Amino acid sequence: MKMLGLMVASLALARPAGAQHVRDPHASVVDAAARQAMLRTTTDPLLRAAIKSLRSCVAMPFVPAPAGRMIIPHHYLSGSNGPTNPAEAAATGIYAGFESRITSGMNQYLATGSHDESACALAQLDAWAEAHALLDYDRQESPQAWYQVEWTLSAAGITDSVLVNDETLDPVQQKRVTAWLRTAALRDISFEKSTDSNNNHHYWRALAATASGVTAGDDKLFRFGIHTYQEAIGEIDPRGAFPKEMARHENAIRYQGFALQPLVLIAQFAARQGIDLYAYQARGRTLRDAIVFFGRAVDDPSLVEPYTSDAQNRGFKSGDFAAIAFYTARFGTEGLPPSIVNALKELAASTRTGGSAAILATKY
Repeated sequence: MKMLGLMVASLALARPAGAQHVRDPHASVVDAAARQAMLRTTTDPLLRAAIKSLRSCVAMPFVPAPAGRMIIPHHYLSGSNGPTNPAEAAATGIYAGFESRITSGMNQYLATGSHDESACALAQLDAWAEAHALLDYDRQESPQAWYQVEWTLSAAGITDSVLVNDETLDPVQQKRVTAWLRTAALRDISFEKSTDSNNNHHYWRALAATASGVTAGDDKLFRFGIHTYQEAIGEIDPRGAFPKEMARHENAIRYQGFALQPLVLIAQFAARQGIDLYAYQARGRTLRDAIVFFGRAVDDPSLVEPYTSDAQNRGFKSGDFAAIAFYTARFGTEGLPPSIVNALKELAASTRTGGSAAILATKY
């Protein structure tokens, strides 16, 4: 029966692209009303702790939009691995602050129903929309700026997908933000080339496109996300690894997990539109295979030795597993490696996937 279900899902996703469209622009990454109702009445200790630990958009300082052209130093001092560049961290602090403030307001809205918090998050988004942020850059001139856009746009798109459900918010601001996110997402994917060797960056751009496309009702962006997800599942090898991420030397395991984050969120958005990407398979493999490999490799780094002889960077944090909470909310943790199960017993959060995993996805 399980194999039949996978075959049905795969056949359904093989439909013409025109059959894959945004059915409901208000179907955010979560069912906002249902999530609010559950969080209001929960007695679960972890969820109560998650609510108590949330930061407040209202209490956080306003983050002005960055002025001028986006030029961001490379993340690594040389190539695609090795020592990281402190100049990049300094240049991207403003984007981290923006992501933190908007997701905090959205998380507070879900957890407490506060319209002050949702209005704060929307006003912060609107300030960047009015400044035309995340639009003035070029891939060739600053690849790192291109990467930063995909990450910040993912956080913004996920946030706005929830905020559109708050009918008390300023409709003029909301319309402006939705239009800005759509424009930014279209520009983001416009720099892709047919000759690109697609990896996790392709997946993050697809998440930005999916989130923004749903809220804007833009089928082009939505289908870009679905098609990219299908491509990614087709990349998974017999062990469950993404070969292009395994090429990242000492960061092979870390990039396996990093590639998973946008893919889980794309599957979640698609499910809310009636398309079961979670069950989609290519060459007999599904998203679960990549999740299991990631968890097993965290527990036993020797699993990546067939790909690289480099000793692996460890020190994973619960936030590295935050996106997987959407998967475990649907399918549970049975059969998943201990690293994943244990990480999701903690307060996992990542702004690029919407903030607090407990608030957005954790099921008890």
